Amino acid sequence: MKKFVSILLSALVGITSAGHASPSKSPNIVFILADDLGIMDVNAYAVRLGSRKEAELVYETPNLDRLVNQGVAFSQAYANQLCSPTRAAIMTGKIAARLGVTTATPRTPTYYNQGRPVPDGFSPHDAFSHQDAIRRTLAWGNAHAKTAISPELPTLPKVLSGYDSAFIGKWHLGGHGAEGMQPGDHGFTEIAYLDSGASSYFNWRPSWNQKKLPFPKMPQKESAAGKAGAPTGEDYLTDDLTVQAVTYLKERAKTPDQPFFLYFCHFAVHTPIQAKQDDVDHFSKKPQLGNGGHDNPTYAAMVKSLDESVGAILKALGETGLADDTLVVFTSDNGGVEYTDPAATDNAPFKGGKACLYEGGVRVPLVYFQPGRFDQSAWCDAVVDCTDFLPTFAALTGNPIPADVDGQSILPSLENPAAEQPERTLYWHYPFNVIVKHPDNGFPLTPHSAIRVGDMKLIWDWHGNLELYDIPADPFEEKDLSEEKPELTDKLFQQLKSWIKANVEPRYLPRLNPRYEPENEEREPFKNLWDTGG
Repeated sequence: MKKFVSILLSALVGITSAGHASPSKSPNIVFILADDLGIMDVNAYAVRLGSRKEAELVYETPNLDRLVNQGVAFSQAYANQLCSPTRAAIMTGKIAARLGVTTATPRTPTYYNQGRPVPDGFSPHDAFSHQDAIRRTLAWGNAHAKTAISPELPTLPKVLSGYDSAFIGKWHLGGHGAEGMQPGDHGFTEIAYLDSGASSYFNWRPSWNQKKLPFPKMPQKESAAGKAGAPTGEDYLTDDLTVQAVTYLKERAKTPDQPFFLYFCHFAVHTPIQAKQDDVDHFSKKPQLGNGGHDNPTYAAMVKSLDESVGAILKALGETGLADDTLVVFTSDNGGVEYTDPAATDNAPFKGGKACLYEGGVRVPLVYFQPGRFDQSAWCDAVVDCTDFLPTFAALTGNPIPADVDGQSILPSLENPAAEQPERTLYWHYPFNVIVKHPDNGFPLTPHSAIRVGDMKLIWDWHGNLELYDIPADPFEEKDLSEEKPELTDKLFQQLKSWIKANVEPRYLPRLNPRYEPENEEREPFKNLWDTGG
């Protein structure tokens, strides 16, 4: 740990540079993706959006706060409800449901890894039996879900023509170690990666280098699921990956004429909740512990390590002379986790968390920073989405935006954060019953989809409920307007259903459960709005 701490000694002295970026020069891009970091887990966001007092906050995020306070921070940035869908959207610029990537599968059987024939119209990497252990019969059965994105798609490394593209961290888009579906197959240099949803934070290297097939019937000789990278001497996963990222930056500084794209996907702060003991002890004694529902000292320590990683990256950019020519982007893949026991974090006052389509599950921190270019110290209220990264990076680097993307370049918002932007329409689709409890009724979540058009957001629980919220006026989703505004509710619902029917393949839709017994329903009566209308 001493080696990593030495990297951080001057990380807090400031991240601005005396030089100035040239708008005409294609910037280097360092894209840092956190895992399961809630919007209230970054102190600058907790103060700005949650009206928290800084002195009362539990978490310590000085590097992220400085990034937010010096760059362009977005107050209405959206991801998907789980990690793999967000990662698929980032890589392709497409809404993940259009690709079939609608959930995060933990080593779930697919046609490929079970060596089974692939039905007509299906993908070898479709998971066909993904389900949580829910002890009740529900009206809808789970959909299929794709576990890998095809390298034939125009993904980020291909779009960023002329760039040296490198990948570090969590992949979880490769069909659980399937050959031909890993970061390198998309054009990345694989520095260190694991094609899995989670990793231990200690003694993790053996599992990352494991070549034993996770499924014996996979039609390949060994697993392609991971690579631990060069040893760094660090015990803690977040620290090790950070040292590897810093090493890459130092190497790139030797060839400054070629731009680079570093996609650094942390496992932090995903479960398992594990942290360095000194940091856990620090937060255990902190008098603010418990404020805002943030009462898990181990999770707080994980957030601290993530923040220190950001500080180390910023420091390395400054020391190598890369800072002026490098765009740093930071965001998270979904909302914070509230369903663990004990809870990892709390997204309040935002409603819900990971796996929910309420704001606490899909609204995330997002900041862009480049000295001399995107350093306005500004908040931007434009509605942006995880599909926007690919077209934005293409626009910034002078590369063409591929056809058929759903996202759009947010360069106008970056250049003028206060400018009013055109109305956006966003869609979400999650066709699964999950053990995560609904924040209102306490029952396991059933399939749900959502649409946001301008200020208005409609959430459809496929069990038969519609909720309507005016997000700018009611960001914490406390007042359901569906009964007050029935015509608008129906209009948005019909638009949502029409979009699903036109864009989501049938195998990625919930299926009616023939064993469902309405007379034994513990919730409100089931209403099949998919087949009968609004």
